[in-house]
Amino acid sequence: MGLIERIPAYIEKIPNGGILMAPIDWILNNAKASSIWYMLFGLACCAIELMATGASRYDFDRLGMIFRATPRQTDLMIVAGTLTLKMAPRVKLLYDQMPEPKYVIAMGGCTVYGGPFYHDSYSVLKGVDKIIPV
Repeated sequence: MGLIERIPAYIEKIPNGGILMAPIDWILNNAKASSIWYMLFGLACCAIELMATGASRYDFDRLGMIFRATPRQTDLMIVAGTLTLKMAPRVKLLYDQMPEPKYVIAMGGCTVYGGPFYHDSYSVLKGVDKIIPV
């Protein structure tokens, strides 16, 4: 039974409308379950742009997107920057340590297809989707 189906059970009817009556733990647990906890795997200049979203100007924390430094507490991995063949096993290891359900966002051209500057390089992976599902 989903969240929407359970809400009418918590509504107490009064003459002028309805009041939501629920334990505070139930409300907090649903809020925590709905927020996205992400891990930034920053490899190059795109990571700087994403780090700015966590700063005071944009403040993604107030929107429920909470940065975590460990993969065991995250739902989403954001890979930003040029992924080299030497770093690929580490990205795979971090992805494997994430709990289910897990999601990946490839941010920037370097992460998606190798980038405009390094696409002919022997050391650059031509897309993060070669090692983990995106």
